Amino acid sequence: MTRLIPFLLLMYVIAFLDRVNIGFAKDEFQLHTGISEAAYALGAGMFFIGYALFEVPSNLVLQRVGARWWMCRIMVTWGLISAAMALVNSEGVFYLLRFLLGAAEAGFFPGVILYITYWVPHAYRARCNALFYLGIPLASVLGGPLSGLLLELDGVAGILGWQWMFAVEGLIACVVGVWALFHLDDRPADATWLTAAQRTALQSAVDSEAAVTARHSPRGLLTSLLDGKVLYFSLVYFLIQCAVYGMTFYLPTQVAAAVGRDVGVLVGLVTAVPWAIALLANIAVSVGADRVNQARRSFVAAGSVVVGSAGIAASAVFANPVLAIGGLSVAAAGYISVQPVFWTFPAAYLTGTAAAVGIGLINSLGNLGGFVAPIAKNWVEETTGSPAAGLFLLAACGLGAGLLLLVVARFRAPAETPEAAARTRTPEAG
Repeated sequence: MTRLIPFLLLMYVIAFLDRVNIGFAKDEFQLHTGISEAAYALGAGMFFIGYALFEVPSNLVLQRVGARWWMCRIMVTWGLISAAMALVNSEGVFYLLRFLLGAAEAGFFPGVILYITYWVPHAYRARCNALFYLGIPLASVLGGPLSGLLLELDGVAGILGWQWMFAVEGLIACVVGVWALFHLDDRPADATWLTAAQRTALQSAVDSEAAVTARHSPRGLLTSLLDGKVLYFSLVYFLIQCAVYGMTFYLPTQVAAAVGRDVGVLVGLVTAVPWAIALLANIAVSVGADRVNQARRSFVAAGSVVVGSAGIAASAVFANPVLAIGGLSVAAAGYISVQPVFWTFPAAYLTGTAAAVGIGLINSLGNLGGFVAPIAKNWVEETTGSPAAGLFLLAACGLGAGLLLLVVARFRAPAETPEAAARTRTPEAG
């Protein structure tokens, strides 16, 4: 998988950066556009409304036309819209472009999760998901300094720093989107870069596993949408995303306050520290999760998200900048590590159209947490008059997700039946 996973990772780095770079531009963006704190929170969240509405349809299209063409379409359209954020001059335009950005990107993440099931047997899926999920911390490790550098181009060629940031990072997405059309293959059987024996072995392994899973997977569009486990997974993922995005959208300004500097290159570099730690934790947790059965894997996931919640709560308590950033580092490590492990649960339960629909629905409903979290965090802080109250709310969401993940230990994992397990122990190709 050395050909596909690094490229999918690159795509996710760009996707996540374009989604959250508004956090780096926040202060200057609000200053020049006159957008209020409440309007910023609403606009940041509008992304997830468009995202939620188009997730399932997008995943169904990907299943029909293949990943190559659809991933190209997604990246080019979101890149153009992200670049257009440089033109925002009012709250209405801000809301519209954030909504369109979500609609354009809809289907990318669940599409990749679905795409991985076409290529990777269940026994290796947590670590492959984890490698893909490195896009979140890498987007901040690499994107933080990049965004800070672009912000410092303020005034060059008569263009504001935040306008440079949106334009450059959006156009990068367009370039990589076109590249995807030539780099990706829809299925192992199409991969000319594998030997004939590798193509046959890999395609046979994933097809056999899908056949086993199909015996237990819900069938049909409506059945998949109303399936109890799909809705349960959606609730768990919603709480995880509330914690993740509530932290992500405000992390640069939290770090800036801790170090007493405006958002720029220095703050971008310091902001990269929590995500660098999350990189290491993500790999360690996912490799460990792949070595245990699903019941124990649910405890790994629950432990990760609870540790993340402890970290974000600690960051609210500590006044010392080093300790506060340490708490945010623990939070980032826990919240990032839980997600690739989480996605092994629905992927083991769903296949075919049910996987396209179910994974899309889980991601769309779950990512509404990105809409709710900034608004709820802002409301709690204004109501209580305490910035710490917003961070405690995010910690409570993570704790709730951890408790719900413990129940997943009781869910049956069709892909881990003895017959399927024997078939998945094939050598990794590529």
